Amino acid sequence: MKALLITGYGDVKDNLKFSQIDKPKIKENQVLVEVYAASTNPVDYKIIKGELKPIKKLDFPARIGYDVAGVVVEKGANVKDFNVGDEIFSRVSGMSPGTFAEFVAIDSELVCPKPKQLSLSGAASLPLVGVTTIQVFNEAHLKKGDKVLIHAGSGGIGTFAIQYAKSKGAYVYTTTSTKNVDWVKELGADRVIDYKKENYLDIAKEVDVVYDTLGDDYTYDAFKAIKKGGKVITLVGVMDKESAKELGLNWFYRFILSLKRIKINKEIKRKSAHYKFILMEPNKEQICEIKKLADDGFIKPVIDREYPFSEAIEALQYQKTGRAKGKIIIKVKE
Repeated sequence: MKALLITGYGDVKDNLKFSQIDKPKIKENQVLVEVYAASTNPVDYKIIKGELKPIKKLDFPARIGYDVAGVVVEKGANVKDFNVGDEIFSRVSGMSPGTFAEFVAIDSELVCPKPKQLSLSGAASLPLVGVTTIQVFNEAHLKKGDKVLIHAGSGGIGTFAIQYAKSKGAYVYTTTSTKNVDWVKELGADRVIDYKKENYLDIAKEVDVVYDTLGDDYTYDAFKAIKKGGKVITLVGVMDKESAKELGLNWFYRFILSLKRIKINKEIKRKSAHYKFILMEPNKEQICEIKKLADDGFIKPVIDREYPFSEAIEALQYQKTGRAKGKIIIKVKE
């Protein structure tokens, strides 16, 4: 079968190639899925660049891709919930999962039926951003009436997070550029902040939760936006001590992180805040929650571009620009 492989750490263009590899052999608790659509995510190029080496180093060549929608073509002996021919979607596990390929083997405990109202491309756009957002807001104990600040409202995470937070009854602030203001409003955000014309810190005040997807100074500034006792949940900021320990990082890397946390810890104390770094773990229950939200009309996919499988490297290069409005889809099979 044809698959996109990572050949080494570094630039996206220079460290990816298409190869013919053996079709996966499934285990008794797995399904073999013929991939129709996959979607790109920032974590893909971060893995290629080697940014996640402290968590786990890759053995090259390594497969790539986390999100998938497709059709079950084979199932293991212990799989009872799915049959050959079922349309499914999933966020697969591991550091070298491989949904940018013609077939992928997936543990059935991470598979959910495709949302009925969505195309396979639409379904493929949702798992990683959706499960990540659910875990972020679960950590924040999001409830009706909470005020939430979601940065980068036009991106893959942002477009899902706005819709999800509104489905939970939250009041949503989000940031975006001038050209995206109107269509981000259509996603349901209560206050869209044009960061080219406005300072979000002058508008989003005393919020309950900041969903930090930008890192750097935005992580520190999140403490200016939250109320006393508020919550900052980050995907890209400084890793907290508990998360570093859970991920099994070595003592030296944990020591470096402890130095980086000094400023964060001061902000946490000053605001009596809850701060947590989230590295998403795939979860079937949450994938199926996305299906229900989509079936009930609370979540609609936002897709910027679709690329044929032959242009998957170009899709990843476009993902790296950070200019995508919503998600980028790789069409593996028409």
